[in-house]
Amino acid sequence: MEGDNRALRKKGWFYTKDDFLPEESFKNWGNYAKALSETGMRLKDRILTRSLDDIELNEVKARSQYEMKKSLTWWDLIWLGIGAIIGTGIFVLTGKEAKDDAGPAVVISYVVSGISAMLSVFCYTEFAVEIPAAGGSFAYLRVEMGDFMAFIAAGNIIFEYLAGGAAVARSWSSYLATLLNHSPNDFRITAHNLPDDYNQLDPIAVGIIIAVCIAAILSTKTSSRFNYVASIIHIIIIVFIIITGLTKGNIKNYSTFAPYGARGIFKGSAVLFFAYVGFDAVSTLAEETKNPGRDIPIGLVGSMAIITLAYCLMAATLCLMQPYDQIDPDAPFAIAFKAAGMGWAKYIVALGALKGMTSVLLVSAMGQARYLTHIARTHMVPPCLAYVHPKYGTPVSATVTMLVATSVIAFFTDLNILSNLLSISTLFIFMLVAVALLVRRYYLTGVTSQRHQTLLIAFLVLMLASSIGTAILWAMEVTWWLPFVATFFVWFISTVGLWMFVPQARNPKVWGVPLVPWLPSLSILINIFLLGSIDSQSFMRFGIWTGGLLVYYFFFGLHASYDTAKEASEKREEMAKQGQMEGGANVPT
Repeated sequence: MEGDNRALRKKGWFYTKDDFLPEESFKNWGNYAKALSETGMRLKDRILTRSLDDIELNEVKARSQYEMKKSLTWWDLIWLGIGAIIGTGIFVLTGKEAKDDAGPAVVISYVVSGISAMLSVFCYTEFAVEIPAAGGSFAYLRVEMGDFMAFIAAGNIIFEYLAGGAAVARSWSSYLATLLNHSPNDFRITAHNLPDDYNQLDPIAVGIIIAVCIAAILSTKTSSRFNYVASIIHIIIIVFIIITGLTKGNIKNYSTFAPYGARGIFKGSAVLFFAYVGFDAVSTLAEETKNPGRDIPIGLVGSMAIITLAYCLMAATLCLMQPYDQIDPDAPFAIAFKAAGMGWAKYIVALGALKGMTSVLLVSAMGQARYLTHIARTHMVPPCLAYVHPKYGTPVSATVTMLVATSVIAFFTDLNILSNLLSISTLFIFMLVAVALLVRRYYLTGVTSQRHQTLLIAFLVLMLASSIGTAILWAMEVTWWLPFVATFFVWFISTVGLWMFVPQARNPKVWGVPLVPWLPSLSILINIFLLGSIDSQSFMRFGIWTGGLLVYYFFFGLHASYDTAKEASEKREEMAKQGQMEGGANVPT
């Protein structure tokens, strides 16, 4: 496309309007008015149109002009997975949730959220093997659920990364202060004129974000090697924390195991799901993986298994070292060692936390830029952000854009707000990916009959409705068990119905999720259920963000992506007529 090439040829930062909005709808005010008048028709087209695997992997990827370098193996992915995940969640949120919600039963909270995360890992892995594109879940949803749903997910993916990067950067600042014998807030600047949750300004957080983004730009393989070394050191420190901490443990601290009951355990699981966020960033690196069919399953599943075990052992150790009501929520492990008479150990703990969080920030910077790159390839956001640098083989424009946005959020926003918001976005996206996997297995154009298509839709609706019903009952603190039995029964019957009455239309080519439809269906149930444990204010903020996404989409993203898809479709048809495109695919992107 002429607009694509013009935008992507820009090497500097002095972009014009046409670099951001090169599509026909934005050429002049008359075109834009016409586009707005066709919003209904265009929205219907984008809702009903699904992309194809080959289009995502070839045509859409080509809009970045230069390819990303294939330099990663399963060994890199395992350590990138460990580096992406073990950070703020275990070193900060463990203490907060143990003290405020779960008590020593926080280890059960980690098991529940770990099971949910592992189910999502399986779903992501099948997609990443079959569609190894930088867009991750955005690309998967475009193929299986259409452009509109992919955009809603994309907006929340970006939000997830912004909130996650900001949260980790603020925690990095807290642990640096601890390492230097200061309280966690000593390096922050209090702005008394700002609201309470936004008045602790954090320049250190901004500095570390800038540093890791520069590293992410320079080289994917070099970033992977740095992460590999840092993660090995990190694992050694985690082993030290567990072994040394257990020698200072007291079983009496477990005398009250679940002081806040089952509700506290599941509330803790919903927030601690944040501790498992990061593996989706690894899935975005599939485009840079040498052998996706082998490397991605080993890398994702292997890293998640190691991480879940480490989390449970560390959570158990912390609650054995200190009574749950005395745990420090800001730097729990460092303060626990200090209380146990091992003040020197807090420096090792703080160093381990800093190394872990640096790796999380690095892999997050890599993942978020690749998401934004693929979204820009579809023109849902300005196409100039899809540019891949010819020398470094990395998405420079997208990395810098996310750097600026993450820095602004990290500078102002409190960790508690960020962690809850992140959990909502993540659970929502993981639920959508599980639904998309069921659609991929059970629906294929030209293969699935109308009857089976109708049954598939009916069973999916029942599955979602029953899961939402269970979450609402839990959020309303219903104590009678019969309504929960009813909603669970509907979920079970809908899954059985899908299993027995709808034949699978597609088998995975290389690697697939086992026990379909049960594992994806269980992932949907758990993710939605955990959403019911998150506070209402976080849902209000989530709703405001989603509303803002829709405003942007209806005025800009919809029309830009529609024009791009139409132009691509016309180009394919013209090439087919000339005999230059075998098969003549005519599905718009």
